Amino acid sequence: MAVDPTQGGVLVFSLNTAKELSESIARRLGVLPAPVHVGQFANKESKVHIGVSVRGRDVFIIQTGQGEETTCNNAMMELLIMAYACRIASARRIVGVIPYLPYSKQSKMHKRGAIPAKLMASLLGKSGLTSIITMDLHSKEIQGFYDIPVDNLRASPFIVHYINESVPDCRNAVIVAKNPASAQRATSFAERLRLGIAVIHGEQKESEGDQCDGRQSPPPKPENSIGFNFVPLENELNVPGFLPKEKPPMNVVGDVGGKIAIIVDDMIDDATTFVDAARLLRDRGAYKIYVMVTHGLLSGSAPELIEGSEIDEVVVTNTVPHDSKVARCSKIKTIDISQLLAEAVRRIHNGESMGYLFRNVPLED
Repeated sequence: MAVDPTQGGVLVFSLNTAKELSESIARRLGVLPAPVHVGQFANKESKVHIGVSVRGRDVFIIQTGQGEETTCNNAMMELLIMAYACRIASARRIVGVIPYLPYSKQSKMHKRGAIPAKLMASLLGKSGLTSIITMDLHSKEIQGFYDIPVDNLRASPFIVHYINESVPDCRNAVIVAKNPASAQRATSFAERLRLGIAVIHGEQKESEGDQCDGRQSPPPKPENSIGFNFVPLENELNVPGFLPKEKPPMNVVGDVGGKIAIIVDDMIDDATTFVDAARLLRDRGAYKIYVMVTHGLLSGSAPELIEGSEIDEVVVTNTVPHDSKVARCSKIKTIDISQLLAEAVRRIHNGESMGYLFRNVPLED
């Protein structure tokens, strides 16, 4: 029997991007979602109204980084406002349950760019959150950006279980990394499943902005120098330039002939690289191709692209709502991870160790 949210010490708030997941978590915890209204003014500014007192309570705000009808930026603004509202209302502990943490792909500096993952960490920390529960960060080093605790849960045990239980003839499978950067993760899956590994290596087109970089510009000529006295060197150093990096054509390192190919990764967005990888694997003799990822963003025309591709099945967790994508593509299957998130919430509320949730989960996942 669910407990009235006005009673007890824990409150679970569900914002706009994770309604079904929030209900499942609350049901497993034996509570009802606490009342909250999240909307927008006429000028599209987000607004939040909390329908219950949070003073001295443990507050868990469930909001993933992308919704069916809510953009990533709106979702994060709603979360920031909600956390701030709980802080000034004297909540004892404010935990953000963010199954998919947005901007995690932008954790490195690129040419004349920024590191938005660090900016997001600063915003979430300043908003009033005391800790964060998330799942399968794109780069684990992102945890170092935060001044508050971040529990980065792993979906790999659920994916391994799915492979063992739901992939026919899984003993004849090979785990595939779609690029060398994913090889470590693929190796971790292969070792637990006692399977072989293959790696796709080769050309990946770079954006035009990466090819035109001002850092290769020549030094100024004396007649064009402005604001300083240009003094030419008597023995000017002649440093040879680097040749542009070229990758070989796409190829598969490893044997996939006559086998089931299982591509593992942390997220699938526009699906182009997965479709290209599946086509290559089919050409190399794989007779069935699965894609197993944690976050099924599936932006734009990705569902239609998958439907017409060589991929036989795409398995994602419900960290991101994707009902409309499933309606557009029959190959998408879902794994429910609400049990893991609910247990994390329970343990934090009761002051129990989170180590149990990471048992037998290697660091490479």
